[in-house]
Amino acid sequence: MKKRNLFAALMLSSLLFLGACSSDEGSATEPTSGADQVTIESIKDAGVLKVGVKEDVPNFGLKNTETGEIEGFEIDIAKKLAEDILGDPDAIELTPVTAKTRGPLLDNGEVDMVIATFTVTDERKETYNFTDAYYEDAVGLLVKKDKNYEGLKDMDGATIGVSQSSTTADAIKAEAEQYDITMDFSEYATYPEIKAALDSGRVDAFSVDRSILAGYLDDSTVILPDRFATQDYGIATKKSNTELAEHVNELITTWGEDGTLDGLVSEWGLNE
Repeated sequence: MKKRNLFAALMLSSLLFLGACSSDEGSATEPTSGADQVTIESIKDAGVLKVGVKEDVPNFGLKNTETGEIEGFEIDIAKKLAEDILGDPDAIELTPVTAKTRGPLLDNGEVDMVIATFTVTDERKETYNFTDAYYEDAVGLLVKKDKNYEGLKDMDGATIGVSQSSTTADAIKAEAEQYDITMDFSEYATYPEIKAALDSGRVDAFSVDRSILAGYLDDSTVILPDRFATQDYGIATKKSNTELAEHVNELITTWGEDGTLDGLVSEWGLNE
C-alpha cells in the first residue's frame, strides 16, 4: 500500500511539474508559428491587404460622408502598397482605428499593418516594427481666438484635450517644464470629440500634431506658433512579421527618394 501511495505521489508530482513547465512556456515569448505570421505570400493568398487607418483626420484618413469611403494621404500609401503586393490598388480592406485601438488590432491579427499617424518612439519600437518615417510633424495647440493665448507659456492651469493612448500629453509636459507651468489633461477617444470639447469650453486647447490640427481649424480658432516634440509617422507591423516589415520599409525608402511621397504630400496639401 505504501509503495502504491509513493508511486501515485511521484506521478502527481511529475504531472504538476510538466503542467508548470507548460504554463511557463506559454507565458513566455515564443517564436510565432508560420501559420500566424503575415508574409507577402500570405497576403497574396488572402487576396487582400488589411490596413488599420484613421477615419477622422482630414487629409490623412477621413471618411467621406457622401461616398462612405475613407480618403487621404495615408489611404493612398495603403493603395500603393496593395498595388505593389497584389497588383491592385483597390485590393485593400480598411479598418478604422484610434490611438487606443490600433495596437490591439495589430496584435490580434485583425489588420496586417497600421498606417494611422502612428508616431515612432523607442518604446513603441520594442513592441512593433516601424518603417522609416513617411511624414514628419510636430505637436501643436489649437485654441479659441477669444482666449488670447500667444503660446504655451500663457497656459498655466489650462486643461488640454488629447487623444487616448497618445504621446501628446507627455510632450506637452516636457515642454511646459521650461516655463515652470502645469496643466490638466482630458483624454478623448476621437479627434472630433476633442474639437467638440474645445468648442463647448470643456477644454482650453486641442493638442495633437499640427497637420492634424489644420484639418480642424475654423473661424473661431487658431493654431499657436508652438512646435515641439517632432513626430515621425511610420507604418507599424507586428514584431514577428519581419519579412513584411522589411519589404514595406524598402518601398517607403524608395518612394521617399524618388519623390512619390512628396507628390502625395503636395496632393493632400500637407506642405502648406
